[in-house]
Amino acid sequence: MIGRRRLDHLQVVIEDVLHTDVRGDLLEAGTWRGGAAIFMRAVLAAYGDRQRSVWVADSFQGLPRPDPERYPAEKGDRHWIFTNLAVPIEEVRQNFERYDLLDEQVHFLPGWFRDTLHKAPIERLSVLRLDGDMYGSTMETLESLYQKVSVGGYVVVDDYGAVPACRAAVDDFRAAYSITERMEEIDWTGVFWKRVR
Repeated sequence: MIGRRRLDHLQVVIEDVLHTDVRGDLLEAGTWRGGAAIFMRAVLAAYGDRQRSVWVADSFQGLPRPDPERYPAEKGDRHWIFTNLAVPIEEVRQNFERYDLLDEQVHFLPGWFRDTLHKAPIERLSVLRLDGDMYGSTMETLESLYQKVSVGGYVVVDDYGAVPACRAAVDDFRAAYSITERMEEIDWTGVFWKRVR
């Protein structure tokens, strides 16, 4: 679903953290059927990396109802009604198994991001990939995990160009925490930045 260009870019950033020995695991927040997370695990396997984990965070029941009182940018958000975005964890696990990539390096974090990410047993991240669509999902991921991204690591945002609420959350978070690293385009919707401080 994310297209060849974003997959190619994901490979580039993973290879960079491997070659430069940036400490930390890889995490995708919002995985749908698991494609990008499976690809993350495949790149680690291709390079023989046995130290890093791939974390797969998702509700596995679709997107949450909007909370416009807490996040005004979510007013009128309709992502929660799309039942095709609800893929059970068992199906995602089967998709990993189909490529023989479901092993002890893959960890699932089922539940709403607001309930799971802040207490996830993750020490460091070298790649943080956000695909949560909504303002709250994006903000909750950044607030919970950004401080765990190593210097030299990457933050990759799938929906920045496609979903105005996602863009607003990223911009608000970067402004609130004085993040000045240059954000670069991957394609018409994907963006990324490399953490340098």
